[in-house]
Amino acid sequence: MFVFLAVAMVVVVGAVTLAVVGGGDSAALPEVAPEQLVDPLPVTRPLGRADVEALRLPVAPRGYRMADVDDALGRLGAELAERDARIAELESALAGARATAADRPDLFTKPGEEPRP
Repeated sequence: MFVFLAVAMVVVVGAVTLAVVGGGDSAALPEVAPEQLVDPLPVTRPLGRADVEALRLPVAPRGYRMADVDDALGRLGAELAERDARIAELESALAGARATAADRPDLFTKPGEEPRP
């Protein structure tokens, strides 16, 4: 009985080894396609905090994929530069409006009301 179990075990181990190592016409494991950025940043609208928090970059064997990281950082940098320019434009318009208001104290008075000094 022991000899029968030993022979059966050798046959099973041999069959599994042949199946794993190359007992077929196709390759053992097919090549895996590299991960791509699944949820890219939206192109049709400005970025928001939720977009940045939801961004998940795919992992490569040695870290993150440089192309995806470069694209995401480039987009974020462009958005920040655009917002900085818009803020500077609005601040300059506000400074101009304040200067005009300082020169004309009657600007914010109702018709028929005395201007405040």
